[in-house]
Amino acid sequence: MWFRNLTLFRFSEHTAKSLKSLEPKLEKHRLRPPGPIELMTSGFVSPLGRDEEVLTHRVGDFVLVHAANEARLLPSSVVSEELAVRLKKISEKERRKVGSKERKRLKDEVLTDLLPRAFTKMSRTSCYLSLKTGWLVLDTSSRKSAEAAVTQLREALGSFPVVPMAPEESPRALMTDWLIRGKLPAGLVLGDECELRDPAEAGAVVRCRRQDLETDEVREHLKSGKQVFQLGLIYEDRIGFVLGEDLTVRKLRFLDQVQDELGETDRDLGAAELDAVFALMTLELERLLQTLTQWFGLPRPSDK
Repeated sequence: MWFRNLTLFRFSEHTAKSLKSLEPKLEKHRLRPPGPIELMTSGFVSPLGRDEEVLTHRVGDFVLVHAANEARLLPSSVVSEELAVRLKKISEKERRKVGSKERKRLKDEVLTDLLPRAFTKMSRTSCYLSLKTGWLVLDTSSRKSAEAAVTQLREALGSFPVVPMAPEESPRALMTDWLIRGKLPAGLVLGDECELRDPAEAGAVVRCRRQDLETDEVREHLKSGKQVFQLGLIYEDRIGFVLGEDLTVRKLRFLDQVQDELGETDRDLGAAELDAVFALMTLELERLLQTLTQWFGLPRPSDK
């Protein structure tokens, strides 16, 4: 259950107090299978598995939640093929051309006939809420997926005033300065990838992977005016990640020092194993988020 990407939101202390009774509110929005003619349903599933009852898993001040969707898999090509068959029958039998309104009606009939037989697929977005420090951390680098999960939480809670990151210091400017000067904050070292862009519209883009970022080649790109939009970093030899200029964290990796602390766990322990992994992961990420706050200035929203 290790998170692999991070999209970050934050909420106030007042909002945190309202989240202590989270479970019964989510229960009213438990994920159900799509009906015969529904394309998709949304809801929440248990972090312990879909068939489990509890919809939250709490360790200390951290609450794990899984927002999910279940969609019917009905490719547009299948619908088009069936529609073409029906249009051909009308053309051959009645020798007339089908108008746009009738074509739309026929397409709706095809969907109604095929949907009940379509397979379904569930997708989920894991997230956790830090009640003490006010972080909503979603395991996705997709802003669209993150916003969809936040919308589900808002619908379940009635109100959930979270805000995306609004850094006081420009991440792009700071990361560019780190790379130009080669001086990073304490505990931070460069990884082996970055994305440099000319900030002008339709400007040049340079992507480096598995490369020493302190070479003259990289510096020449920076001298020409390119700026850092993504930068690979390693934090205290414990976490590796790629930080975007929008503060989205990609390619998150918990390094050997962290994995070794987890030790040997029985993969069949269920909730006990989840406790161990979740507790260690949130502890490590809480330290990283606190450091990001110091670097970029990420104030917690006030109740005002």
